[in-house]
This record gives sequence, C-alpha cells and structure tokens, in this order.
Amino acid sequence: MEEALRWAGKARAQGEVPVGAVLSDTRGRILAAAHNQVEGPGQCAAGHAEMLAMAEGARRLGQSRLVGCTLTVTLEPCAMCAAAIGHFRIQKLVFGAYDSKGGAVTHGPRLYARGGSLHRPGEIIGGVQERRCGALMRDFFQQVRSSPTSG
Repeated sequence: MEEALRWAGKARAQGEVPVGAVLSDTRGRILAAAHNQVEGPGQCAAGHAEMLAMAEGARRLGQSRLVGCTLTVTLEPCAMCAAAIGHFRIQKLVFGAYDSKGGAVTHGPRLYARGGSLHRPGEIIGGVQERRCGALMRDFFQQVRSSPTSG
C-alpha cells in the first residue's frame, strides 16, 4: 500500500483525484504502477489508476490475463474498474479507503456478490491503511471545493 500511496501523491501533484494502484506478480514483484490520469493531457474518463496498472502489467507480461496477480489500490474500485479486475482475472484485490458513493466492491452494485459475475478475485481485502487513504481523498476534495476557481 505504501507504493500505491506514493503514486496517489503523484496524482494529487498533477491535480488528479489522488488514487494510486500497484500490480504485483505471484512473488510480490511490482509489474506496474499508475495513478489516475483522467484530467491530464489525455482527458480520458477510463484513465483510472487500476485500469492503467492492469493494462501495463498485461503488456509487460505479453498476455491478456493477470492470473495470480495482486492489485493494490488506495480506493475501493468503481464499477468500471471492478469489472475490468474480473476480465483481467486478478487473484487478489487489496484496497485502502472504502467509497460509499462510487465503490462497487463493498458498496453500490457490489459487483462480485452478484450471481452472474464473470470472475471474482480469490481474495479481497479492504480497509488497508484506510485512514491514510481516506484522508488523502478528503484533503484533496476539501482543497478543490475551497479553491476560488471551483464551482
């Protein structure tokens, strides 16, 4: 989670929502890491940290599936990312802060609890360094709301 938090800090420094993700292999070696890149030069709504890390990991491995891999992310994945986690066949999902508004693992659609879920990670661990991950998000949005250019 420390590495994911470091990447979340990079996102914040670029004015992005501070979410970081790290993909590691079965031995715990980092294959890829990323941060949100939604608002930057690419302006892509799919530029979530999880999506970018998984795509890079698959590219590096030269395969479409990430069987046996662990994805660590600072925020509970949204529906788009949770579905992609299934498509990539992630074995273990670890996340920091719970997201009652946009999360789709333990909140909202609870994607993996549904009967027709394509693939469910073998292990899901939420709330890892939850306070730090949550504080990063809260501080970011408080700053955005108090900015003279917001709203």
